Amino acid sequence: MGWAAWEKLPDFEFTEVIYEKKSRSEGGGVARITINRPKALNAFTDHTTDELGTAFYDASHDPAVGVVILTGAGDQAFSTGGDVSWEATGGTRMEFFSGGLLINDLVRACRKPVIAAVKGYAIGGGHHLAYCCDFTLAADNAVFGQNGPRVGSPADGWYVTYLTRVVGAKKAREIWMFARRYTAQEALEMGLVNKVVPLNKLDEEVDRWCEEILSLCPPCIEILKTAFDSDIDYMRGQSGHWTNLMHPDVIDSPEVKEAQQAFMEKRAPDFWKVRREKE
Repeated sequence: MGWAAWEKLPDFEFTEVIYEKKSRSEGGGVARITINRPKALNAFTDHTTDELGTAFYDASHDPAVGVVILTGAGDQAFSTGGDVSWEATGGTRMEFFSGGLLINDLVRACRKPVIAAVKGYAIGGGHHLAYCCDFTLAADNAVFGQNGPRVGSPADGWYVTYLTRVVGAKKAREIWMFARRYTAQEALEMGLVNKVVPLNKLDEEVDRWCEEILSLCPPCIEILKTAFDSDIDYMRGQSGHWTNLMHPDVIDSPEVKEAQQAFMEKRAPDFWKVRREKE
């Protein structure tokens, strides 16, 4: 079984994403979408999201592509979520949309199964992007976790609730509410990833998973993905009612502003002091 070399697509001139494809000698191909901001630990901005959306749309509609790989440039990070430097200049998480889709919805909207190949940190938005993929393969240097309550970044909606389907309700609440860090092995044990391999073996392992998927009937794989993803559609319709009612108050609250300011100033936040002051 042989693979052609990865080829960048000349019709897609991206600056924050690398978009490549390769094919098998037996037929079938793979698209690889790489968040290419390694100096920022592959944190994303609205521009990154737009480029991701364009790449996902093309891969989803290319009949020669059977699998999509999502990863981050370098070995330090898959992604650390929204770029706090960009957010500090006025960007907000509400701008993490492409064509009306939230970044996680790009994975849901893709007709082809998506494999997250995680090296290094998968934190915050990078973490829930990884677990929303159909499969998650991790290098042994991977670190997983949420950041929201630690840095004053409120999150709600289906991609929060969906974690209960991945690791169970108790563990999902722990992950989101405590903002702890988990090793690749811990992630494997809780069902957050499908497999852990040495860092220098990750690309080889991803190829093996792609080969196995490509050996199966493509329309059957696509309809199975759609069937599983219908669970996400249900969550999208049901989740968020109560959080939507309180969301404006949370976003503008002194506690959230204190968390954000403390994070930028690299100090411990004092939530209860600012809460007392607003009474």
